[in-house]
Amino acid sequence: MVNVEWSDSRVEQAYSQAREQYAAIGVDTDEALDLLGRIPLSLHCWQGDDVGGFEKPGAGLTGGGIQVTGSFPGKAGNVDELRADIEQAFSLIPGPHRLNLHAIYGEFGSKGAERNRIGPEHFKGWIDWAGSRSTGLDFNATCFSHPLADSGFTLSSRDKGIRDFWIEHVKGCRKISAVMGRAQGSPCIHNLWIPDGSKDIPADRWTHRELLKQSLDAIYSDELDPAVMIDSMESKLFGLGSESFVVGSHEFYLGYALAKGKMLCLDLGHFHPTESVADKISAILQFFPTLLLHVSRGVRWDSDHVVTLNDDVRALAEEIVRSRVLNRVHLALDFFDASINRIGAWVIGARATRKALLAALLEPIEAIRDFEKNGDLFSRLALMDESRTLPVGAVFDHLCLKAGVPPGSAWLPIVRRYEEDVLSKRL
Repeated sequence: MVNVEWSDSRVEQAYSQAREQYAAIGVDTDEALDLLGRIPLSLHCWQGDDVGGFEKPGAGLTGGGIQVTGSFPGKAGNVDELRADIEQAFSLIPGPHRLNLHAIYGEFGSKGAERNRIGPEHFKGWIDWAGSRSTGLDFNATCFSHPLADSGFTLSSRDKGIRDFWIEHVKGCRKISAVMGRAQGSPCIHNLWIPDGSKDIPADRWTHRELLKQSLDAIYSDELDPAVMIDSMESKLFGLGSESFVVGSHEFYLGYALAKGKMLCLDLGHFHPTESVADKISAILQFFPTLLLHVSRGVRWDSDHVVTLNDDVRALAEEIVRSRVLNRVHLALDFFDASINRIGAWVIGARATRKALLAALLEPIEAIRDFEKNGDLFSRLALMDESRTLPVGAVFDHLCLKAGVPPGSAWLPIVRRYEEDVLSKRL
């Protein structure tokens, strides 16, 4: 690795020069940093242990559309280890943090707990931990990795007993979310994703979607205060075991959410590779008050790759800023990679997302809009392109310094040291 000295004076000198460059095109870097500092990013807990959870001792993935590849040593094996890893990741990521929990990450004791019987008591430790750190919590029902998901259908199953089980589970998760939101003084987003679908072409799509609608109606019949919890629902194009048919498609949830006043969740990896999720933002928010975005990276067949500062993520951030909807969009990470250092994966993804937002906030958007209004499309395109090579990295390093977070690549040896001192000693 190239050894770079990240001294405070070096970072501040580079920032001073960058601030002048941005000021020359009408951009106030301090104002952009102030705006960025108000945007929380919800870190997903499941990167830390490969979506294993702590439901039952020795439990692992059993089915339901989820697969994690890789066997990098040192994954979290209990709640304390996971919290320690999350805290290590948080210390390397600038900005306000939230934590996104799945229902299988409760503290269930030696006997475990069946999914349709979990309650707020199983997450008291997480609520106390988050409160001590002033960290917001978000929550997700876990409708996969369970024997009653092995058929490929949960809330849309033809088996009423299976449907009722998952209805009870999601109802319980919504109540847990409400308790979290009340304790933290800000709404807890409860997101619902189910793996339901079929590997090959179905003869009857209608019945499964009709059953899913009935299940959702039953779940949401319990009205909960939106001041403490917000419901969202997440679609997918296809997944493992649902290559030919996904019950909860984008169109299904778009219609249901609009009709029932729920929030839609768009995952960057849950659409066709040629679709632009960024383009959907200005369309959906014409009709919805808010939107949840799961920032991920799709590679050929699915999402769940570590987020990097690629064109898709930059386009997403640019559309949020250009559409002036920063206060109407919730951002969360959603990926898992067991082939590399898991703390490193968190940090790469979170810092990339924040860099994308910062780059969008530093775009000379007013000047670009003026060119567009005046029909000067050549200048519009030129300024969009030129602004991409301005020194956003120097501004981000300054942000890190102000937040007490390592700038540039200075965080890499910290993760390496944590790997040597902590991760390598885990079984």
